[in-house]
Amino acid sequence: MPKKVQTVTAATSGARKAMKLVKPPTRDFQAQVFAQYPVEVASGSGVWLMNTRGERLLDLYGGHAVAGLGYAHPEWTAALTAQAQACQFQSNAVAMQVRAKAARRLVRFSKLPFGSVFFVNSGAEANENALKVALRMTGRPHVAAIEGGFHGRTAAAGAVTWGAQPKWYGFPRTPFDVSFIARGATQAIAEHVTTDTAAVIAEPVQGLAGAVALGAPFLAALRARCDEVGALLIFDEVQCGMGRTGEPFAANLYGVRPDMLTTAKALGNGFPVAALMMSPLVSASLRTEALGTTFGGGPMACAAVNAVLAAIRDQRLLERVRRIGAYIRRSCILGPVTAASGAGLLVGLRTRRPAKDVQAELLECGILTGTSSDPHVVRLLPPYILEEEHVDLLRDALKDLDA
Repeated sequence: MPKKVQTVTAATSGARKAMKLVKPPTRDFQAQVFAQYPVEVASGSGVWLMNTRGERLLDLYGGHAVAGLGYAHPEWTAALTAQAQACQFQSNAVAMQVRAKAARRLVRFSKLPFGSVFFVNSGAEANENALKVALRMTGRPHVAAIEGGFHGRTAAAGAVTWGAQPKWYGFPRTPFDVSFIARGATQAIAEHVTTDTAAVIAEPVQGLAGAVALGAPFLAALRARCDEVGALLIFDEVQCGMGRTGEPFAANLYGVRPDMLTTAKALGNGFPVAALMMSPLVSASLRTEALGTTFGGGPMACAAVNAVLAAIRDQRLLERVRRIGAYIRRSCILGPVTAASGAGLLVGLRTRRPAKDVQAELLECGILTGTSSDPHVVRLLPPYILEEEHVDLLRDALKDLDA
């Protein structure tokens, strides 16, 4: 039986104690569509979650890569409080300084030559709009995607998600023609990206697939072929963006410029918000009412974006992501782990045993991780505020799992 990582309860501060796992609580009228971990969260602080029994749980999953700043971040909380007191909502029919500031700061943060930002509510919605813009701008019927990619569960985003059709897609037909390029198959790009192709959509580092980096040569080949045939290149950085790779975006990391880039998750640190960033050429194609949203770009969401961008800058979190990501890769290849993949704090730990078993054992040790569509990859998506001492807890737990 593996030794348990120290957890702290309100009654037994500092005592070594195993996390007692329980069946998910009764969900009453909630749709029964989510597989849930055997733990119930009551609160969070920093990189720690607290369950309903007062036990601490080290969060190395960040709510699917959302909690980039961790929990109870003081400046983020203060920004949302101040905005709620000032004006909690107005639509895009009126101008608001908080929205203009968020768009300006996001483009500057990206260090990429984007011309405009369209704020929406979720990553799927951002991808949906990116695909719509590409189809309308080019008048072409086809989109190419990458095997292993996940882009959302809506009609267009789901159509370009690998494996969606047999599993959960649900629509009688896709809204456009789709084909999938094998990961890394540079020689196959020309076959799939033709003069009928409106866009290519790719996650530079595929998240759900198991933290699979597509790499600069493959991404550069996509860029070159899109330029050759007049297709648009869309980077889906919903999961790998907003600093998670240690650069503003994976586009910066790999030195490849997309025509459009979508991001969400860590963009709001838990407040629902996403963004579609567009090149000046794409921006110039838009007309009034070409896109629309009720809640996208609301003042609360934009206050959250501004707070996240300020925290990343002021706390020098990109540097920390690079440092801690490298530390994980150096120190956590032991026990059941044989290799690591990904970039920054989007990490895939390859396991010799089924990843779901390793994940369950880590949860018993008080460490929350994720799995992936690869049955032998445990996925880490921790807050950017993670420190070496937290990684050491993971390292020690992994070492003991196969002891």
